[in-house]
Amino acid sequence: MIDRTAVTAALDAVVDPKSGQGLVAAGLVQGLMVGEDRAGFVMEVPAGETAIYAPVRDAAEAALKAISGMARVSVVLTAETAPAAAPRRTAGLSKAATDQGRAKAPVPTERPAHVKRVLAVASGKGGVGKSTVAVNLAAALAAKGLSVGVLDADVYGPSLPTMLGVSGQPAYVDGAIVPHVAHGLKAMSVGLLTKADDAMIWRGPMASQAITQMLTQTRWGTEDAPLDVLVVDLPPGTGDVQLTLIQKTPLDGAVIVSTPQEVALADARRAHTLFQRVNVPTLGLIENMSGPVFGQGGAEAEAARLGVAFLGDLPLDAALRQAGDAGQPLVSAEPNGEVAARFAAVAARVAESLGL
Repeated sequence: MIDRTAVTAALDAVVDPKSGQGLVAAGLVQGLMVGEDRAGFVMEVPAGETAIYAPVRDAAEAALKAISGMARVSVVLTAETAPAAAPRRTAGLSKAATDQGRAKAPVPTERPAHVKRVLAVASGKGGVGKSTVAVNLAAALAAKGLSVGVLDADVYGPSLPTMLGVSGQPAYVDGAIVPHVAHGLKAMSVGLLTKADDAMIWRGPMASQAITQMLTQTRWGTEDAPLDVLVVDLPPGTGDVQLTLIQKTPLDGAVIVSTPQEVALADARRAHTLFQRVNVPTLGLIENMSGPVFGQGGAEAEAARLGVAFLGDLPLDAALRQAGDAGQPLVSAEPNGEVAARFAAVAARVAESLGL
Protein backbone atom coordinates (compact mmCIF):
# COMPACT_ATOMS: atom_id res chain seq x y z
CA MET A 1 0.00 0.00 0.00
CA ILE A 2 1.35 3.41 -1.02
CA ASP A 3 1.90 5.69 1.98
CA ARG A 4 0.12 9.03 1.65
CA THR A 5 2.84 10.77 3.67
CA ALA A 6 5.45 9.55 1.19
CA VAL A 7 3.35 10.90 -1.68
CA THR A 8 2.99 14.36 -0.15
CA ALA A 9 6.70 14.44 0.71
CA ALA A 10 7.61 13.54 -2.87
CA LEU A 11 5.34 16.26 -4.23
CA ASP A 12 6.71 18.84 -1.81
CA ALA A 13 10.16 18.06 -3.16
CA VAL A 14 9.00 19.46 -6.52
CA VAL A 15 9.30 23.26 -6.45
CA ASP A 16 6.61 25.68 -7.60
CA PRO A 17 8.50 28.08 -9.91
CA LYS A 18 6.43 31.07 -8.76
CA SER A 19 6.38 30.71 -4.97
CA GLY A 20 9.51 28.63 -4.47
CA GLN A 21 7.54 26.26 -2.23
CA GLY A 22 6.81 22.59 -2.67
CA LEU A 23 3.68 21.74 -4.65
CA VAL A 24 1.64 20.74 -1.58
CA ALA A 25 2.71 23.76 0.43
CA ALA A 26 1.93 26.02 -2.53
CA GLY A 27 -1.61 24.66 -2.73
CA LEU A 28 -1.17 23.23 -6.22
CA VAL A 29 -2.13 19.65 -5.29
CA GLN A 30 -5.91 19.31 -5.52
CA GLY A 31 -8.07 16.21 -5.21
CA LEU A 32 -5.11 14.01 -4.23
CA MET A 33 -6.03 10.33 -4.51
CA VAL A 34 -3.73 7.63 -3.13
CA GLY A 35 -4.54 3.97 -3.73
CA GLU A 36 -2.88 0.63 -3.25
CA ASP A 37 -0.47 1.09 -6.15
CA ARG A 38 -1.45 4.43 -7.64
CA ALA A 39 -1.73 8.14 -7.01
CA GLY A 40 -3.08 11.13 -8.85
CA PHE A 41 -4.14 14.73 -8.44
CA VAL A 42 -5.19 17.83 -10.35
CA MET A 43 -2.84 20.81 -10.67
CA GLU A 44 -4.92 23.92 -11.38
CA VAL A 45 -2.95 27.01 -12.39
CA PRO A 46 -3.88 30.53 -13.51
CA ALA A 47 -5.13 30.93 -17.07
CA GLY A 48 -2.26 31.39 -19.53
CA GLU A 49 0.36 29.65 -17.33
CA THR A 50 -0.03 26.04 -18.44
CA ALA A 51 3.15 26.25 -20.51
CA ILE A 52 5.10 27.32 -17.41
CA TYR A 53 3.71 24.46 -15.35
CA ALA A 54 3.92 21.68 -17.94
CA PRO A 55 7.51 20.81 -16.85
CA VAL A 56 6.35 20.95 -13.22
CA ARG A 57 3.61 18.43 -14.00
CA ASP A 58 6.20 16.16 -15.65
CA ALA A 59 8.46 16.49 -12.61
CA ALA A 60 5.56 15.63 -10.30
CA GLU A 61 4.76 12.53 -12.35
CA ALA A 62 8.40 11.47 -12.21
CA ALA A 63 8.53 12.02 -8.45
CA LEU A 64 5.45 9.86 -7.91
CA LYS A 65 6.70 7.10 -10.22
CA ALA A 66 9.94 6.96 -8.21
CA ILE A 67 8.06 5.90 -5.06
CA SER A 68 8.51 2.20 -4.33
CA GLY A 69 5.46 0.17 -5.29
CA MET A 70 3.94 2.90 -7.44
CA ALA A 71 2.47 1.40 -10.62
CA ARG A 72 0.08 4.06 -11.92
CA VAL A 73 0.28 7.84 -11.84
CA SER A 74 -2.14 10.49 -13.12
CA VAL A 75 -1.43 14.23 -12.92
CA VAL A 76 -3.95 16.48 -14.70
CA LEU A 77 -2.85 20.03 -15.48
CA THR A 78 -5.73 22.47 -15.94
CA ALA A 79 -6.11 26.24 -16.12
CA GLU A 80 -8.63 28.11 -14.02
CA THR A 81 -10.74 30.85 -15.51
CA ALA A 82 -10.61 34.21 -13.75
CA PRO A 83 -14.05 35.22 -12.49
CA ALA A 84 -15.63 38.05 -14.42
CA ALA A 85 -16.42 41.24 -12.59
CA ALA A 86 -20.05 41.51 -11.60
CA PRO A 87 -21.82 43.73 -14.12
CA ARG A 88 -23.70 46.83 -12.97
CA ARG A 89 -27.37 45.94 -12.77
CA THR A 90 -29.53 47.83 -15.27
CA ALA A 91 -32.99 47.47 -16.76
CA GLY A 92 -33.32 45.57 -20.01
CA LEU A 93 -34.97 42.75 -21.88
CA SER A 94 -35.59 39.43 -20.16
CA LYS A 95 -33.01 36.69 -20.58
CA ALA A 96 -35.47 34.63 -22.62
CA ALA A 97 -35.98 37.49 -25.06
CA THR A 98 -32.23 38.19 -25.30
CA ASP A 99 -31.42 34.53 -25.95
CA GLN A 100 -33.66 34.53 -29.02
CA GLY A 101 -31.30 36.97 -30.71
CA ARG A 102 -27.99 35.47 -29.66
CA ALA A 103 -25.60 34.31 -32.34
CA LYS A 104 -25.15 30.58 -32.63
CA ALA A 105 -22.10 28.99 -31.02
CA PRO A 106 -19.05 28.76 -33.31
CA VAL A 107 -18.63 25.49 -35.13
CA PRO A 108 -15.90 23.41 -33.43
CA THR A 109 -13.16 21.95 -35.58
CA GLU A 110 -11.24 19.44 -33.43
CA ARG A 111 -12.58 15.99 -34.27
CA PRO A 112 -10.81 13.14 -32.48
CA ALA A 113 -8.19 11.69 -34.81
CA HIS A 114 -9.36 8.86 -37.07
CA VAL A 115 -13.00 8.97 -35.92
CA LYS A 116 -15.65 9.21 -38.65
CA ARG A 117 -18.73 10.08 -36.57
CA VAL A 118 -19.34 11.30 -33.00
CA LEU A 119 -22.74 10.53 -31.45
CA ALA A 120 -23.86 11.95 -28.11
CA VAL A 121 -26.34 10.06 -25.92
CA ALA A 122 -27.98 12.57 -23.62
CA SER A 123 -30.78 13.10 -21.16
CA GLY A 124 -31.93 16.16 -19.33
CA LYS A 125 -32.61 14.10 -16.21
CA GLY A 126 -30.66 11.50 -14.27
CA GLY A 127 -32.03 8.06 -13.50
CA VAL A 128 -33.62 7.39 -16.89
CA GLY A 129 -31.18 4.63 -17.86
CA LYS A 130 -29.15 6.73 -20.29
CA SER A 131 -25.86 4.89 -19.67
CA THR A 132 -27.54 1.51 -20.09
CA VAL A 133 -28.99 2.68 -23.39
CA ALA A 134 -25.66 4.15 -24.53
CA VAL A 135 -23.71 0.95 -23.89
CA ASN A 136 -26.31 -1.34 -25.49
CA LEU A 137 -26.77 1.02 -28.45
CA ALA A 138 -23.00 0.94 -28.98
CA ALA A 139 -23.08 -2.87 -28.86
CA ALA A 140 -25.95 -2.91 -31.35
CA LEU A 141 -24.01 -0.66 -33.72
CA ALA A 142 -20.99 -2.98 -33.39
CA ALA A 143 -23.26 -5.95 -34.18
CA LYS A 144 -23.98 -4.25 -37.51
CA GLY A 145 -20.29 -4.62 -38.36
CA LEU A 146 -19.23 -1.08 -37.42
CA SER A 147 -16.13 -0.27 -35.38
CA VAL A 148 -17.42 1.48 -32.26
CA GLY A 149 -15.95 3.29 -29.27
CA VAL A 150 -17.67 4.42 -26.07
CA LEU A 151 -16.55 7.43 -24.04
CA ASP A 152 -18.02 7.70 -20.54
CA ALA A 153 -18.24 11.48 -20.15
CA ASP A 154 -20.04 11.32 -16.81
CA VAL A 155 -16.99 12.16 -14.71
CA TYR A 156 -18.99 12.41 -11.47
CA GLY A 157 -20.77 9.06 -11.83
CA PRO A 158 -18.83 6.85 -14.27
CA SER A 159 -20.66 3.58 -14.92
CA LEU A 160 -18.92 2.24 -18.03
CA PRO A 161 -16.37 0.08 -16.15
CA THR A 162 -19.19 -1.78 -14.38
CA MET A 163 -21.39 -2.15 -17.44
CA LEU A 164 -18.58 -3.46 -19.65
CA GLY A 165 -16.75 -5.40 -16.93
CA VAL A 166 -13.43 -3.57 -17.43
CA SER A 167 -10.97 -2.27 -14.85
CA GLY A 168 -7.41 -1.05 -14.52
CA GLN A 169 -5.68 2.04 -15.78
CA PRO A 170 -5.27 1.99 -19.57
CA ALA A 171 -1.83 2.02 -21.14
CA TYR A 172 -0.24 5.19 -22.45
CA VAL A 173 1.76 4.45 -25.60
CA ASP A 174 3.44 6.88 -28.02
CA GLY A 175 1.67 9.88 -26.57
CA ALA A 176 -1.85 8.44 -26.57
CA ILE A 177 -4.16 6.54 -24.22
CA VAL A 178 -4.89 3.01 -25.40
CA PRO A 179 -8.57 2.29 -24.65
CA HIS A 180 -9.74 -0.99 -23.17
CA VAL A 181 -11.59 -3.31 -25.55
CA ALA A 182 -14.61 -5.23 -24.26
CA HIS A 183 -17.46 -6.92 -26.13
CA GLY A 184 -16.10 -5.51 -29.38
CA LEU A 185 -16.14 -1.92 -28.08
CA LYS A 186 -13.24 0.45 -27.41
CA ALA A 187 -13.94 1.99 -24.02
CA MET A 188 -12.60 4.92 -22.02
CA SER A 189 -13.86 6.33 -18.71
CA VAL A 190 -12.52 8.41 -15.85
CA GLY A 191 -13.62 5.43 -13.74
CA LEU A 192 -10.66 3.53 -15.23
CA LEU A 193 -8.25 6.12 -13.83
CA THR A 194 -9.52 6.02 -10.24
CA LYS A 195 -10.65 3.54 -7.62
CA ALA A 196 -14.27 2.41 -7.73
CA ASP A 197 -15.17 4.20 -4.48
CA ASP A 198 -13.33 7.45 -5.22
CA ALA A 199 -15.46 10.61 -5.30
CA MET A 200 -14.70 13.06 -8.11
CA ILE A 201 -14.66 16.28 -6.09
CA TRP A 202 -13.85 18.41 -9.11
CA ARG A 203 -14.96 21.85 -10.17
CA GLY A 204 -16.23 22.45 -13.69
CA PRO A 205 -12.86 23.31 -15.29
CA MET A 206 -11.26 20.15 -13.88
CA ALA A 207 -14.07 17.94 -15.16
CA SER A 208 -13.93 19.65 -18.55
CA GLN A 209 -10.16 19.13 -18.76
CA ALA A 210 -10.55 15.42 -18.00
CA ILE A 211 -13.15 15.07 -20.78
CA THR A 212 -10.92 16.91 -23.24
CA GLN A 213 -7.98 14.63 -22.47
CA MET A 214 -10.02 11.43 -22.83
CA LEU A 215 -11.66 12.68 -26.01
CA THR A 216 -8.60 13.94 -27.87
CA GLN A 217 -5.72 11.94 -26.37
CA THR A 218 -7.23 8.46 -26.74
CA ARG A 219 -6.22 6.34 -29.74
CA TRP A 220 -9.75 5.57 -30.91
CA GLY A 221 -8.67 4.57 -34.39
CA THR A 222 -5.77 4.64 -36.81
CA GLU A 223 -5.31 5.90 -40.34
CA ASP A 224 -5.61 2.34 -41.66
CA ALA A 225 -8.49 1.37 -39.35
CA PRO A 226 -10.52 4.45 -38.39
CA LEU A 227 -13.33 4.23 -35.86
CA ASP A 228 -16.76 4.36 -37.52
CA VAL A 229 -18.56 5.96 -34.58
CA LEU A 230 -17.69 7.19 -31.10
CA VAL A 231 -20.67 7.00 -28.73
CA VAL A 232 -20.36 9.58 -25.96
CA ASP A 233 -22.39 8.93 -22.81
CA LEU A 234 -23.04 12.44 -21.50
CA PRO A 235 -23.91 13.21 -17.89
CA PRO A 236 -27.47 14.38 -17.28
CA GLY A 237 -28.22 18.07 -17.56
CA THR A 238 -26.89 20.94 -19.68
CA GLY A 239 -23.73 22.06 -17.86
CA ASP A 240 -19.98 22.37 -18.24
CA VAL A 241 -19.25 18.89 -19.55
CA GLN A 242 -21.85 19.08 -22.30
CA LEU A 243 -20.67 22.53 -23.39
CA THR A 244 -17.01 21.45 -23.33
CA LEU A 245 -17.73 18.49 -25.58
CA ILE A 246 -19.74 20.60 -28.00
CA GLN A 247 -17.01 23.25 -28.14
CA LYS A 248 -14.17 20.77 -28.56
CA THR A 249 -15.46 18.46 -31.26
CA PRO A 250 -18.10 18.50 -33.99
CA LEU A 251 -21.01 16.28 -32.95
CA ASP A 252 -22.70 14.53 -35.86
CA GLY A 253 -25.86 14.05 -33.86
CA ALA A 254 -27.43 13.39 -30.49
CA VAL A 255 -30.06 10.98 -29.24
CA ILE A 256 -32.05 11.83 -26.14
CA VAL A 257 -33.16 9.17 -23.67
CA SER A 258 -36.24 9.68 -21.54
CA THR A 259 -38.73 7.70 -19.54
CA PRO A 260 -42.38 8.19 -20.54
CA GLN A 261 -43.58 10.38 -17.66
CA GLU A 262 -43.81 14.17 -17.87
CA VAL A 263 -41.21 14.88 -15.17
CA ALA A 264 -38.55 13.27 -17.39
CA LEU A 265 -39.90 14.59 -20.69
CA ALA A 266 -39.68 18.19 -19.43
CA ASP A 267 -35.91 17.75 -18.98
CA ALA A 268 -35.61 16.00 -22.35
CA ARG A 269 -37.01 19.16 -23.94
CA ARG A 270 -34.25 21.19 -22.31
CA ALA A 271 -31.61 18.83 -23.69
CA HIS A 272 -33.12 19.20 -27.17
CA THR A 273 -33.08 23.00 -26.79
CA LEU A 274 -29.37 22.91 -25.91
CA PHE A 275 -28.52 20.93 -29.05
CA GLN A 276 -30.69 23.23 -31.19
CA ARG A 277 -28.84 26.31 -29.98
CA VAL A 278 -25.43 24.89 -30.85
CA ASN A 279 -26.44 23.44 -34.23
CA VAL A 280 -26.20 19.78 -33.23
CA PRO A 281 -28.99 17.72 -34.84
CA THR A 282 -31.19 15.71 -32.50
CA LEU A 283 -31.50 12.39 -34.31
CA GLY A 284 -34.43 11.37 -32.15
CA LEU A 285 -35.85 10.33 -28.80
CA ILE A 286 -35.67 6.88 -27.19
CA GLU A 287 -38.27 5.89 -24.62
CA ASN A 288 -36.68 3.77 -21.89
CA MET A 289 -38.43 1.81 -19.12
CA SER A 290 -41.60 1.76 -21.16
CA GLY A 291 -44.50 -0.19 -19.66
CA PRO A 292 -47.07 -0.22 -16.88
CA VAL A 293 -44.76 1.21 -14.19
CA PHE A 294 -43.72 4.48 -15.83
CA GLY A 295 -46.26 4.55 -18.65
CA GLN A 296 -45.95 4.22 -22.38
CA GLY A 297 -45.98 6.51 -25.39
CA GLY A 298 -44.84 9.71 -23.69
CA ALA A 299 -41.54 9.99 -25.57
CA GLU A 300 -43.18 9.20 -28.90
CA ALA A 301 -45.71 12.01 -28.37
CA GLU A 302 -42.94 14.36 -27.26
CA ALA A 303 -40.86 13.54 -30.36
CA ALA A 304 -43.83 14.52 -32.50
CA ARG A 305 -44.19 17.81 -30.62
CA LEU A 306 -40.48 18.58 -31.05
CA GLY A 307 -40.49 17.58 -34.70
CA VAL A 308 -37.80 14.90 -34.32
CA ALA A 309 -37.77 11.17 -34.97
CA PHE A 310 -38.98 8.64 -32.46
CA LEU A 311 -36.27 5.97 -32.47
CA GLY A 312 -38.07 3.31 -30.44
CA ASP A 313 -39.12 2.17 -27.00
CA LEU A 314 -37.39 -0.19 -24.59
CA PRO A 315 -39.28 -2.10 -21.91
CA LEU A 316 -38.51 -2.01 -18.19
CA ASP A 317 -36.72 -5.36 -18.18
CA ALA A 318 -34.89 -6.88 -15.21
CA ALA A 319 -32.57 -8.74 -17.59
CA LEU A 320 -31.24 -5.43 -18.89
CA ARG A 321 -30.24 -4.37 -15.39
CA GLN A 322 -28.82 -7.78 -14.49
CA ALA A 323 -26.64 -7.87 -17.61
CA GLY A 324 -25.28 -4.40 -16.87
CA ASP A 325 -24.44 -5.35 -13.29
CA ALA A 326 -22.67 -8.45 -14.62
CA GLY A 327 -20.49 -6.38 -16.93
CA GLN A 328 -22.00 -7.52 -20.22
CA PRO A 329 -24.47 -5.57 -22.39
CA LEU A 330 -27.70 -7.52 -22.84
CA VAL A 331 -27.38 -7.00 -26.61
CA SER A 332 -24.17 -9.07 -26.46
CA ALA A 333 -25.35 -11.53 -23.83
CA GLU A 334 -28.65 -12.35 -25.58
CA PRO A 335 -28.20 -11.30 -29.21
CA ASN A 336 -31.36 -13.11 -30.29
CA GLY A 337 -33.58 -11.76 -27.51
CA GLU A 338 -36.39 -9.22 -27.73
CA VAL A 339 -34.37 -6.41 -26.15
CA ALA A 340 -31.50 -6.96 -28.60
CA ALA A 341 -33.99 -6.80 -31.48
CA ARG A 342 -35.31 -3.46 -30.21
CA PHE A 343 -31.80 -2.05 -29.88
CA ALA A 344 -30.97 -3.35 -33.37
CA ALA A 345 -33.91 -1.39 -34.76
CA VAL A 346 -32.78 1.76 -32.95
CA ALA A 347 -29.19 1.24 -34.12
CA ALA A 348 -30.34 0.86 -37.73
CA ARG A 349 -32.17 4.21 -37.59
CA VAL A 350 -29.21 5.92 -35.93
CA ALA A 351 -26.70 4.49 -38.41
CA GLU A 352 -28.85 5.63 -41.32
CA SER A 353 -29.09 9.15 -39.89
CA LEU A 354 -25.30 9.24 -39.46
CA GLY A 355 -24.71 7.98 -42.99
CA LEU A 356 -23.02 4.78 -41.81
